[in-house]
Amino acid sequence: MNCKNCTISLNSESDYCNKCGAKVIRNRLTIRNLFEHFTETFLNYDNKFLQTFICLFTKPEDVIGSYIDGTRKKYVNVVSYFAVAITLSGLQLFILNNFFPDAMDMSAWTTNGTEEFQSKIMSYAQEYQSLIMMMYVPVYALICKIVFLNRKTYNYTEQLVMFMYIQAQISITSAIIITLLIMMGANFSVLGMLMFPTMIAYSAYCLKRLYQLNLMELILKTLIFFIVFGIIAILFTIGMTAMMYFSGDFEKIIEAQRAAKGS
Repeated sequence: MNCKNCTISLNSESDYCNKCGAKVIRNRLTIRNLFEHFTETFLNYDNKFLQTFICLFTKPEDVIGSYIDGTRKKYVNVVSYFAVAITLSGLQLFILNNFFPDAMDMSAWTTNGTEEFQSKIMSYAQEYQSLIMMMYVPVYALICKIVFLNRKTYNYTEQLVMFMYIQAQISITSAIIITLLIMMGANFSVLGMLMFPTMIAYSAYCLKRLYQLNLMELILKTLIFFIVFGIIAILFTIGMTAMMYFSGDFEKIIEAQRAAKGS
């Protein structure tokens, strides 16, 4: 008998390949064993996914630190965990857009004359959600690199791993909580605003555990983080305004606001 993954010869009694570690599958694929595999992978208390999810709240330094230090079997690896987060976020948008469209109404947060522009931004954000989510990671890691410039504990690549885990954990948690609350009648935009300070607090908590910061260090690093983030946000806003100006969208918004005031 040979391993179906790496083709190495195996003993007939082997349950796992002694070279690649893959489980030996002897039975044909059925609905029953497919369901058993799903529950074993995602729903059992002892599985790595649930352990990773729980430990990223209770001891994030162990999950992230273990991966950075080379322990890759204890928890779900960062790429797989991030992929699960992207999948759940996409599923969340599908459910909300198709079954709870009223909860996604942002008209209360728009000014007269900017409705069409806001609608375009919302559609763009939803269409490219996965890409935007991936873009957050290098930006946050860059800010972290600047904030902790005086510490050489982690390099930029390791900080990318940190924020991939942190962003994935935030996305998975918010996808579950926001979907459940919207089912109970909450509004998406309101929940999004409430989730933002929670995201900041969780990120600070993880960095505190990873860098072993005391309270004063945490407060100082958080302030520096907001300053750097604010500078990047201003530069981004200037860039977006310039693009809108040269594309003509800025003038359209001004004309639409004038028309709204005139009516």
